[in-house]
Amino acid sequence: MDLDALSNTKVTTASKFAEKLSDAPSVMTVVSQDELKRFGGMTLSEILNRVAGLNTSGGFFQDRSTIAVEGDQSRVNSGHVLFLINGRPVREIMEGGISSDLLESFPVRILERIDVIKGPGSVLYGSDAFSGVINLITKKAVGTSVDVSSSGGPGGAEANSAEILYARGDLNIVGAGQYHQMPIWDTKMSFLPGPVNLESIQNASLRDDGEGAYLGINYQGFRFMSSYTGVEEASFVAGVLGDTRWKRGFTDLGYDLKASSKWEMSFDFTYSRNTLDNPYFPLVHRDSYSALLEWTNFYTFSEKDRITFGTLFEHIAGTELYLIKPPFVAAQGSREQGGIYAQYEHKLTDDLKLIGGFQANKIGAIALNVVPRGGIIWNPSAHVTLKALYGGAFRAPSLDETLLNSPLKGNPNLVPETVGTVDIQASYQNNRTQLAIAYFRSRQDHVIFQDETSSPTYENLTAPATFQGIDSEGKYYLKKGWFLMGGALYQNNHDAAVRLLTPIPSFSAKAGVSYQAGKTADISVFDAYEGHLPGYADSLNPRPDAFHLVSAHLRFDLTNRWIKNDKRGIAALFYGDNLTNTPVWLPEWGSGALNTIPVNRGRTLFLGIEFWQKSE
Repeated sequence: MDLDALSNTKVTTASKFAEKLSDAPSVMTVVSQDELKRFGGMTLSEILNRVAGLNTSGGFFQDRSTIAVEGDQSRVNSGHVLFLINGRPVREIMEGGISSDLLESFPVRILERIDVIKGPGSVLYGSDAFSGVINLITKKAVGTSVDVSSSGGPGGAEANSAEILYARGDLNIVGAGQYHQMPIWDTKMSFLPGPVNLESIQNASLRDDGEGAYLGINYQGFRFMSSYTGVEEASFVAGVLGDTRWKRGFTDLGYDLKASSKWEMSFDFTYSRNTLDNPYFPLVHRDSYSALLEWTNFYTFSEKDRITFGTLFEHIAGTELYLIKPPFVAAQGSREQGGIYAQYEHKLTDDLKLIGGFQANKIGAIALNVVPRGGIIWNPSAHVTLKALYGGAFRAPSLDETLLNSPLKGNPNLVPETVGTVDIQASYQNNRTQLAIAYFRSRQDHVIFQDETSSPTYENLTAPATFQGIDSEGKYYLKKGWFLMGGALYQNNHDAAVRLLTPIPSFSAKAGVSYQAGKTADISVFDAYEGHLPGYADSLNPRPDAFHLVSAHLRFDLTNRWIKNDKRGIAALFYGDNLTNTPVWLPEWGSGALNTIPVNRGRTLFLGIEFWQKSE
């Protein structure tokens, strides 16, 4: 690790072009390649759980595979967080935010870094960039290399991955695949009465299997990338324990063009398809897709003025089937939506920058909507940055929310959810240190919910919901080998009638330490702490109490001892999750019941081996 890297961390997500983290017009965290190597992790969910201000969670009809940014999980899924792969959106549009397959199955070995925006991002990225944006940025090949690893552990645990990087001239190809099977977890669960529940207490065998693949090709401005992710997890619906299968295919075709010395542009066609199959109650099959055309421009007027602007058009369509006897179509339809956007940056002085932007979007028959962005960034010294930002964002109603015709009814008159967020951040960075603390306050309007009448329907809340809190983080290299990182989040939320609109605790904290012995060994330990959640004293299952999740990673390179060849090598691997074997139960969020579901499978250990070969 170059110790100058912390003071020169580059990001691309806040403005769609490369800039220093201190100049980015967003509150951001970067998971660097060095952190990915040092701390490891089998899944994207495990990696993101180390990020300050982020919480992994779960809910009704799925296992633990959701992510919340700064406490906002007012939806049962991750619909308020937009995931990107190399800057391109990978939305799920039938329910409006399922991310289980990405969090559990994306091939994490191919990641170069992860950019995390904590706050609105709809001005440049549209719907779902509501409370956060997570950009998965993949590696670029330098020469040719192959890396294969295989691990196993107690209880049938298994994890295999492969990575291929190839570069020759202007051709750059990267590919990766990953498969994991977590140990089968046997536990007892108590269920509230449901329409098909036969027993109040059931013995449950919970599984978590996933596979993923990625391919990226770049040649003289032309870009192609494609990924597949699939996961099979437990589901909990109306007292029935079942298996749910989520699948996602993603493809992007792009071309980058330098129109002049000051004007660059990119063209993209992005296609995503999502399917769901649940062979147990409620016997659901979903199939939906999104096709997006986008033209983005970057124009530099001078050293002080720069603008990003573009336009997009998206077609979405989907079907939901209930496979009971007789089967029937619960939802089927399509919608067009489009928008124009711009973000302007102007330097008043060398250390003071202003940002302004907007996106105007038209979603089906819904009236034109505009979301803004504005702010000021001040660098009073080479190491200190102060940011004061305001951003608006929206989430369009999903197809189910407008079309569903089952016991739960869709509502074609829904309007988009909107949010306005104020962020104030102070940060310090030098060649060994990054420190940041931010205050945030968000007002959410028109939040979509399910009413509790005898004929439940999706509706927009008339009262606003408010989230506010303090988010802090720090990274520090004691010297080249030793690295410390951590963070803490305090948040509270309420609307006119209810406090705690989310199953995320008011306080959470993260801390980890890593030692790197040159090229020989990476050793790390990380602890993610979640505070107590009130209000579940009458839960049939264990309450969602405070807990620590402790993980450890070890990679020991055996090359010098066994092979003595710098072109190929072998390493021993160890990864352990929930080392204290802490039982974790979280709210059955979204079901309307004050019950809990099991979220962590207990102590999980992997021991394996890695082979690699490279050429210049």
